[in-house]
Amino acid sequence: MTNRMQEIFAGRTILCDGAMGTTLYARGVFINRCYDELNISQPDLVRSVHEEYLQAGAELIETNTFGANSFRLLRYGFQDQVFAINQAGARLARQAAEQLNDKQAGKAWVAGSIGPLGIHLEPLGKTSLDEARAAFAEQIRGLAAGGPGVGVDLLVIETIVALNEAEQAIAAAREVAPHLPILAMITVDEEANCLDGSSPEVAASRLTAWGADAIGVNCSAGPATILTALERLAAATSLPLAAMPNAGMPRAVDGRNIYLCSPEYMASFARKFLKTGAQFIGGCCGTTPNHIRAMKSALRAAEAQKVAHTVTSREPIVTETPPPPIEERSHIGRLIHEGEFVTMVEIVPPRGIDASKELDGAALMVSRGIHAINVPDSPRASARMSAQSLCIQIQQKTGIETILHYTCRDRNVLSIQSDLLGASSIGLKNILCLTGDPPKLGNYPDATAVFDVDAIGLVNIVNRLNHGLDIGGNPIGASTGFTIACAANPGVPDIDNEIRRFAYKVEAGAEYTITQPVFDLRILETFLKRIEGFRIPVVAGIWPLTSLRNAEFMKNDLRVSVPDSILLRMQKASTPELARAEGVRIAQEMLTAVRSMVQGVQVSAPFGRYALAADVIADVLPPRETAPPVSEAKIEGAAVGNL
Repeated sequence: MTNRMQEIFAGRTILCDGAMGTTLYARGVFINRCYDELNISQPDLVRSVHEEYLQAGAELIETNTFGANSFRLLRYGFQDQVFAINQAGARLARQAAEQLNDKQAGKAWVAGSIGPLGIHLEPLGKTSLDEARAAFAEQIRGLAAGGPGVGVDLLVIETIVALNEAEQAIAAAREVAPHLPILAMITVDEEANCLDGSSPEVAASRLTAWGADAIGVNCSAGPATILTALERLAAATSLPLAAMPNAGMPRAVDGRNIYLCSPEYMASFARKFLKTGAQFIGGCCGTTPNHIRAMKSALRAAEAQKVAHTVTSREPIVTETPPPPIEERSHIGRLIHEGEFVTMVEIVPPRGIDASKELDGAALMVSRGIHAINVPDSPRASARMSAQSLCIQIQQKTGIETILHYTCRDRNVLSIQSDLLGASSIGLKNILCLTGDPPKLGNYPDATAVFDVDAIGLVNIVNRLNHGLDIGGNPIGASTGFTIACAANPGVPDIDNEIRRFAYKVEAGAEYTITQPVFDLRILETFLKRIEGFRIPVVAGIWPLTSLRNAEFMKNDLRVSVPDSILLRMQKASTPELARAEGVRIAQEMLTAVRSMVQGVQVSAPFGRYALAADVIADVLPPRETAPPVSEAKIEGAAVGNL
């Protein structure tokens, strides 16, 4: 046991309290209230809950501050009261504990409750690790205010859903309140794995390395699942353990969520937790003072028969399978590695099931020596044939390699991993990672968006799969071996944010980038200069305009920088045929101008006019050999109907 935990608890089994939110809700506080703010507006109510748990036998109570961080409080307009709410929470719990200590010979301790921020962190989200650490530090300052005997006795970082967030919380605690011990608790799914996919063994190793003084499991699907996770933690660490389960999974009864685990059932598992080696035992959602009272009786009986429990420490074995070099992963990867100028054409999936036009377009690209076909993933949030399906059809029927556009709009992290594993298994080798257009831009604006991660997080997921690991760091066997592309928009108004996000994508594992259409050479030059410190091969987007209206759409709707001089040229074209011809000339001029600056071009085929895209490339670049066919062995039997 660590010295700090030994000094406070001396190896004793500690019974903790139960749910604060459940009890407040039972006392008439509506679910849409900010429960943490009750520390200020209804202190007597909060204090009475603490007192009830102490009277039931709890020796350690947690402050009513689970969601008292700036991100969660922002939803209620209390983001400027983080310190005050946490300080009040510590004071109320301390008052209840001291009142009990005055009446009894025993001792009650106060733990500062720190829950997750409620947002995704980099690399899976937009909030930086530094921002997360600062938010945790702000909360901890309030909990620790006043020093020993006034603030909290220890910190409980609980319901951890992502280990990288726990790392920042622990780091903040070490910086702000180094005198306070830290209990860090993960929450797990029904298979007893962390919600970010990490195993309990991996969690034990990392939480220990980051400086937790005790670790455990809380919340989750009920005591049975918690016991399984606790057994796995016990086999992977020598730190003190904690178990604080929900009272089962909630069930909807007459419009209310009811937790159905009885106090007796929870008490039976309290004995099992103790036998497994738990030192801190309590409850989470759905547990009441009645549950804690029953658990107290069970622990008293078990303590008389308690036997020594020995745990051994071991490091989890994580087997990483690095991907082959990029030049061995795909034809495009080899071209990029060798520095050859790459040519790509974008073919958008059809709105129906007939892809004959798109397949004819791909065949034309093969005849013109184009290196690869880009296939967008329901662009502009439109409902189309899946990009994966069209990619496989193109590779099977024309032999040209494809680049699958993959967005985060429609998929959670489980679906993303499943899709990518399946894509690799059927012969897709190239991925362009995109956040995706929101549904409100498409034909179904009320459709639900997922966005579990954005493009940065997606790059990170693909990179991990390329190293034979899922997002939780668990081995998956052979690596996926994708070449990883990301997108960039040199003409976006907030270029500083675009550069910052681009740097994150490169750090996450992007190996080359494809830009939005380029019409202004100066903007591209500026972008390339800004990314010199973390540049990867750049493929410039080229769009052959078809009309003045098309040019205005690009400028005003898609926010692409289109100079007035180009708008004027398109305006002067008096017929649709002349407008398309002028659009091709502009695209050819842009391709010629950027050729020495970038490593390739992606030419779009507006409105399915594939001949225009082919003309832009063929009339400027020298003839090339036809791209080699995709290995039939990789796609044998991969019928489109099975995707």
